[in-house]
Amino acid sequence: MATNLLRSNLLEDKVLQQDWLVACRSEDVKEEPIQITFMGERIVIFRNSKGVHAFKDLCCHRGAALSLGKVKNDCIVCPYHGWEYDDSGACVHIPQLPEGRKIPTQAKAVKYSCTEKYGLIWINLAGNEPELFRHTESEDDTFYHVIWGPQEALAKPPRIVENFLDVGHLAVLHEGFLGDKKHRVIPDYKVHHEDGRIFSDEIEVFQPDADGTGKEKFVYYTYEILRPLTVKFSKRDPDNNSIMSIVLTVRPIDETKSMVYGIESFNYDTGLTDHEIIAFQDKIFEQDRPIVENQKPEELPLDLQVEMSLVCDRMSIAYRQYLKKLGVTLGTE
Repeated sequence: MATNLLRSNLLEDKVLQQDWLVACRSEDVKEEPIQITFMGERIVIFRNSKGVHAFKDLCCHRGAALSLGKVKNDCIVCPYHGWEYDDSGACVHIPQLPEGRKIPTQAKAVKYSCTEKYGLIWINLAGNEPELFRHTESEDDTFYHVIWGPQEALAKPPRIVENFLDVGHLAVLHEGFLGDKKHRVIPDYKVHHEDGRIFSDEIEVFQPDADGTGKEKFVYYTYEILRPLTVKFSKRDPDNNSIMSIVLTVRPIDETKSMVYGIESFNYDTGLTDHEIIAFQDKIFEQDRPIVENQKPEELPLDLQVEMSLVCDRMSIAYRQYLKKLGVTLGTE
């Protein structure tokens, strides 16, 4: 009973149900199907000659996990009795049926919308397939991209997202990496709502090693809300006008766990390997993890009177207002 209630609570969030949410990295889906847990649902993702596809991880015959099967002739094959489902979800072959016997029309897998973009795979449970957010750096061939994650956290997605939008903690929690104790003051900035975009002014931030050369300097951060569980920050170095950005996106696993991914983009040579870039981001997330896993309440308060805020929290406030306006209920209160 508890499991059913858990799944119901997650799927009651119609806003997230109708949005594209990250499922996994593109590189995670090769020749064999994989299983993920997505908003409390067990889902199988597989690849065939037409692209990537997502089904409820359940054979309609005897409840076997399709993710334990294989892909054959562009179909996913159940490991238990060999039933074959094409990428529309229709069962096209049942080995146990005598020749000439029709396949029952109700023999289908539950299919979800699935797409692959920006090095990640995205799922839409409602099948309405809205337009995915635009990642402008991916349209600019001067940028180099690295996929970061997955990283699991025992926290609700909105808390993880808001932490990413929080400029005030950089010189405290990430001192020595992203900030310095002598430069904790955050200058006032504004949040803009223009043509459907929600983004901050450039915010001056002091960093002890802004570009990996050991040189300390002021850089300029811009934050942007892309979707309820997908946000972005860009860092501009005024010395050479170089840009790096991170798109952070979160998959709700269940009511207590989330999986976090990032798209890191650079229009300059970092001098680092992909492994070193990922290792640094892992180190930063390891500092964030105990904070977001222990915040109370666990749900992000959308009533702005519940927690105190400062002017430097304007991006967090904008995010809470955005979630409230949309009607997001998962991980909020």
